[in-house]
Amino acid sequence: MWVLYGVAAVALLGFLWLGRAVATGQTTPFDTAVRETVHAWGSVWLTRLMVGITQFGTPRFLIIVTIVVGWRLSRIGRWRAAALLALSTIGMTALSESLKVIYHRPRPSAFFGYTEPMSYSYPSGHADTSICFYGMLVFIVSGHIKSDRRRLAVWVETAILILLIGCSRVYLGVHYPTDVIGGYCLGLAWLIGIASRFVHYYR
Repeated sequence: MWVLYGVAAVALLGFLWLGRAVATGQTTPFDTAVRETVHAWGSVWLTRLMVGITQFGTPRFLIIVTIVVGWRLSRIGRWRAAALLALSTIGMTALSESLKVIYHRPRPSAFFGYTEPMSYSYPSGHADTSICFYGMLVFIVSGHIKSDRRRLAVWVETAILILLIGCSRVYLGVHYPTDVIGGYCLGLAWLIGIASRFVHYYR
């Protein structure tokens, strides 16, 4: 657990450092270079794929799924797991939206005619909320997977989905790359903090 706490601390410091760099404009060359490179890869089929993938990280969608999954968990007596999933997802959404207002970073111009969100840009709500929802969900169910190989496969598949969601936001142009990286850092720190309570209850 101390190793995980160390990872959470590093992730949180990374988020704060990146936020300061964003506020002072130090990340502009990096963000611009990545956006131009990604935009050059654009194609019709890839845009359709990314539009579909990005829906799996929409905070509103994840909150609805959290409520449904939480209800199912409570039905089988796993009240604490349901509560921790809700705290991980809904709590992260609320924190992310609050931090967007604090950092007040304007959105970049969207690519490929995608509708630009009305909220601020840093951190990416898709990135931080998806890592908290999918990460906590897999953390809850992986304890019931007996096969180590299958458990590893589930974790890897989940990590790939989370990374694709973040990439979709950059590809569609609605976030700077540093928004997504910052979101991952924030979400990882929050997830570890909440997941440690799950270990406390079920050890």
